[in-house]
Amino acid sequence: MHAKLREMSGQVTISRPVESFEYEFFDGDPDHLMTVVSTPDQLSRWINPDFLKLTHRIGRGPFGDVWIATHHVSTEDYDEHHEVAVKMLYPIKDDQVSAFLAKFDDISSKLHGIQGVCLLHGISVKIGKICIVMKFYEGSIGDKMAKLRGGKLSVSDVLRYGIDLAQGIMELHSRGLMVLNLKPNNFLLDEHDRGILGEFGIPSLLRGFQLPNSDMVHRLGTPNFMAPEQWQPDMRGPVSFETDSWGFACSIVEMLSGVQPWPGKSPDEIYDLVVTKKEKPIVPSGLPPPLENVLFGCFQYDFRHRPLMVDILRAFQRCESAASGDNAQPIVERSNLGGLTDWSILKDPLYVGDSVRSRKPKNSSKPKNMDIPEGTVVGLEGNNNQDAFILIRVHGIHNPLRIHPSSLERVTFGFAAGDWVSLISDDSRIGILHSIDRDGTVTVGFVGRETLYKGKSSELQMAEPRYVGQFVRVRSSITNPRFGWPRKGDGEWATGRIQEVLPNGCLEVRFPGRLSFRNGASNCLANPAEVEEVRFETCEGWVRKYQHLEDFHWAVRPLVIAVGLFAALKVGFFIGDRSRRRSRSARNNPQSHDGQNAGNPAWLPHPVANILFREGVTTR
Repeated sequence: MHAKLREMSGQVTISRPVESFEYEFFDGDPDHLMTVVSTPDQLSRWINPDFLKLTHRIGRGPFGDVWIATHHVSTEDYDEHHEVAVKMLYPIKDDQVSAFLAKFDDISSKLHGIQGVCLLHGISVKIGKICIVMKFYEGSIGDKMAKLRGGKLSVSDVLRYGIDLAQGIMELHSRGLMVLNLKPNNFLLDEHDRGILGEFGIPSLLRGFQLPNSDMVHRLGTPNFMAPEQWQPDMRGPVSFETDSWGFACSIVEMLSGVQPWPGKSPDEIYDLVVTKKEKPIVPSGLPPPLENVLFGCFQYDFRHRPLMVDILRAFQRCESAASGDNAQPIVERSNLGGLTDWSILKDPLYVGDSVRSRKPKNSSKPKNMDIPEGTVVGLEGNNNQDAFILIRVHGIHNPLRIHPSSLERVTFGFAAGDWVSLISDDSRIGILHSIDRDGTVTVGFVGRETLYKGKSSELQMAEPRYVGQFVRVRSSITNPRFGWPRKGDGEWATGRIQEVLPNGCLEVRFPGRLSFRNGASNCLANPAEVEEVRFETCEGWVRKYQHLEDFHWAVRPLVIAVGLFAALKVGFFIGDRSRRRSRSARNNPQSHDGQNAGNPAWLPHPVANILFREGVTTR
């Protein structure tokens, strides 16, 4: 049986068995046999390792090595040898190989017929490591840059290659695949000097499998080109198609400048810059406005405000048309309307018949100015771009209103993108609605999920919103919160202030009431399902109200103490001053009000009189 499999696996096209089956794979070491569950589709993509000869290594990446190899293809009609590229992945556990092969088969089936992406031959195992066999290309854009003075390309070349690559990435996105590892060394060049995407989503393929270094799973890419949400996708994510927009822009910046983003920085330093400090790669100056415009959009911290690949492709095409002298309409310019960028508006164009309402201000719990609580689109002027306007029919108003689409949001089945929602089946799962199609299909970001949840609007219900500036603390019923949370001196959970709401609803909370030093923890993350709002007017009793007042800033308590001491000193000085005035008045008027000699020291004991009055009596 094993010999039969080995013989069959050397063929490019083989007969398929009816059912799946298990077999043990022998790779030269009898003590390490690999058990594999094979399905007909997986077997058809399997390459016999005996027909795959590694020649030399040409590169090393975060997930494995890249080799040049010779693939011997033998059939009844011909016998050929092909030079191929082999991505040799780092080892995964034997008990996960079957799941890996099933995932690989699912992804490889989606790659069929895609243009602009490196041709995938199949999969094999060499020296105990899984090998992905792909078509070999003579060089990459990274190799070409290394040969040029300054290591950078001309703007015209960047535009030309950018169009090729954006088309390939867009095709992968249309089939539900994210790349997550975009960089010039992964951009290959074919014999016609066209850009070919040499990466089809290996980080996504490896997600969920045990790797020798756990950081590889959490990073999901090459650090210098990773978006903020890639570092901790279950906490700061999820990853999405717009995650590739960040990596693509980083690659374009390197192609234009010859300098890799964050040069010389370690992964930990890059994490601190990108995730903690929210810094962005530097976009070169002097670029065509549309190109500069789209690159700035790609570096938005919140991926919901980044352009999709289709918007990036249009920007590059218009720049190239302008450079060649062709007439082209100007691309939508970057602006900031109501805290939202044009890129987020373009993702959800409005059509006649859509129900709409005024868009909520960013980071607001509820609309502050509901000009249109509910309306219907009855006309369109323009193409949903910056100069377009929408005609809205509002109940009670005779004539339609002419409104810019940036101030409106579509409402479908009672939901709009950006709403806080929870699952009806599990109300402890609270997140943010990212999109809702007109047929009710939704995508939601939940804490703990590395990718967007996909389902139906009937599975959702509205949840209490969280917003920047809101004071929250862990619910009293929670004994072990998902993320670390500080306590007060009396053991109660501390109260913090939300300073950022991440796309999955995860909260970045700062504790202004706690004095933190340089290396101290001044903020933390929070699961929105585990916290409750704290408001001054709902705190019971003056003690609670004062404690909440202390949460506003660490200096409140020292200030109250200082004011108290100052007030005490003032009262003390006031009382002392009145006592001194009374004493002087008594000395000037020796006779008391009742006629007795109260001011005469002679009636007092001699030492006491001497101490109080220091005159008239001598001590013995």
